[in-house]
Amino acid sequence: MNYWLMKSEPETFGIEHLGAMPGQTEHWDGIRNYQARNFMRDAMKVGDLVFFYHSNCATPGIVGIMEIVREAYPDFTALDPESRYYDPKCTADNNRWCMVDVRLKQVFPHTIELAELKTEPALADMPVLRKGNRLSITPVSAGEWKHILSMI
Repeated sequence: MNYWLMKSEPETFGIEHLGAMPGQTEHWDGIRNYQARNFMRDAMKVGDLVFFYHSNCATPGIVGIMEIVREAYPDFTALDPESRYYDPKCTADNNRWCMVDVRLKQVFPHTIELAELKTEPALADMPVLRKGNRLSITPVSAGEWKHILSMI
C-alpha cells in the first residue's frame, strides 16, 4: 500500500464537499502538473490511503483521510471547453491528463495545521513541508503516515 497527500482549496472542493457526494466518492480532477499526474497514473492503486489537505485558506492543513477507489483514467474535464480545467491541446485520442476516484474514510476532529506539521522532526522530509513545493499530490512515507495519525 502507498500513502499520499492530496491538496484542494476548501472553497473549491473541501472535505465537506466530498462527504456530501453520493457514496462519499468523487473523481479527483483538474491535475495539470506532470509530476502530480505521474503519481496518479503510475503509482496510485486501489486501496491506497490519502491525507486530504486543505490549502490556500486561513488554516491550511490535513483534515481527513480518503481512499483510492478507482485507478487513473482520462480526465474528461480536459476536453470540456466549459471546464476551468480545459486543455485545448487534448483530444479524445490524446488526453495527457488523468484522474482517480477517491472515497472519504475519515474526517478529523480538528485540522492538523501546517504550522504544527512543521514543528515535527519526524516529518522534516515531507514534500508538502519543503519550501517552494507547490505539488498538489505528494507521496507520504509509512513512518510519516503513522506519525501524523498519532497527532489526531
